[in-house]
Amino acid sequence: MSSFLFAMVASFLAATGARDQLLVAALRAHLGPSNGLLAIAIVSAMATAAIAAWFGNTLASQLSADAATMFVALAMLLAAAECAWPNRVREAREPTRSLGAIAIVLFLRQLTDASRFLIAAFAAAFASPELAGIGGAIGGSAAVAMGWTMGAQLTARLPLRMIRLLLAVILLVLAIWLGLSARGLID
Repeated sequence: MSSFLFAMVASFLAATGARDQLLVAALRAHLGPSNGLLAIAIVSAMATAAIAAWFGNTLASQLSADAATMFVALAMLLAAAECAWPNRVREAREPTRSLGAIAIVLFLRQLTDASRFLIAAFAAAFASPELAGIGGAIGGSAAVAMGWTMGAQLTARLPLRMIRLLLAVILLVLAIWLGLSARGLID
């Protein structure tokens, strides 16, 4: 159950201010409140969470306990780097209003974001990929739904950059701690 809760909370926090959430908010502001956009964003969040959980489980089953811990540390390090990387938001331009094109862009953005790195890490660490995937899907879906709900107000109302930098620092500290413990340098 802890993999479910950790993945859900971490996925939501890591997706706050992420490229996918910002894209959904910008498209909602540009295109209006399209239920299709919300559905595509949620389905994409669920699919990428499932892929991340599957990947974490597949990799963990082939690694020793220490190597799996190093994988978790590496995933957290990658998530920290992705959170610290500044997001450059451009004005959304989707002249065709193609939900298919939006789905492809969202899927590719979500596939390698911090949230999915953390889902893979929790699937590997807790040996419960199903619960990590479900928790990550709920957290990621909630984040894109928040972006859809707030639209253009998302960036104006929330200190997204500060949230992401704080999360990057926390993830970096956890990654270092896990990496050192996997190497036996700290207990």
